[in-house]
Parts: sequence; structure tokens; C-alpha cells
Amino acid sequence: MRINLAGVFVDDQQKALRFYTETLGFQVKHNIPLGEYAWITVVSAEDPEGTEFLLEPDAHPAVRPFLKAIVADGIPSTSFAVDDAQAEYERLVEKGVRFVQSPTDLGTVVTAIFDDTCGNLIQIMEEKPQP
Repeated sequence: MRINLAGVFVDDQQKALRFYTETLGFQVKHNIPLGEYAWITVVSAEDPEGTEFLLEPDAHPAVRPFLKAIVADGIPSTSFAVDDAQAEYERLVEKGVRFVQSPTDLGTVVTAIFDDTCGNLIQIMEEKPQP
């Protein structure tokens, strides 16, 4: 068994698609219109055949209150692996991304958290080499 698909709920799929591709650098895997919404997935440019990331509309009535609560508590919706958290932080800040937590050394990992402009906090995480 392997993970095929993961994702986040977004308040605007087209805005999310622009952010995740133009700002973060992911590539579109699927963009299939389905009436008012679409089936939109992106993949890492480093692993285009890897796990797809779904940009799911937040249309269900339970989603917005849930997201508002976890954002208020500073909880990320998901985490992306990076090789160098500081370098990725600097790259994204240059692109205008707003971080709510700058790179923080937590011992075995370095993490930072940003606002994806679509209703979520997203964590980036660098695993540190262990002895």
C-alpha cells in the first residue's frame, strides 16, 4: 500500500492553483472541470510521478469553521519536505509568501509555517541528519 493522494481544502481553486504552481513551484497533474468546481491535483516538480496533492473546494459546511479553528490555533493543514528550510523560507519570502513561523530548529527537524492564501497554514520541514 502507498499514498496516492493527499490535499487541502481551499477557498478558491483557481487562486490556489496559481499559488501552488506559480509561487511554490508544483506542476499541474490534473485539472478536470466538474461543473462549478474541478478535480485539480499538483505534483512536485522533483517527483512528477509521485503523490498528487488535491486542491479540494471547501464547499462543505463543516470545512470553513474547522479550518478557521485550526488556523487560529496555528496548526498546519499539511507539511512539505524540503532539503534546506532556511533557503526555502528565503525563496518564498522573496515571492511574497507570508510566514507565521520563521525557520525554527526543533532538534531533529527545522520547520517553518506559511499562509497559503487559500485558508490554510502549511508547514515546510527539513529533517536534520542524525548521528
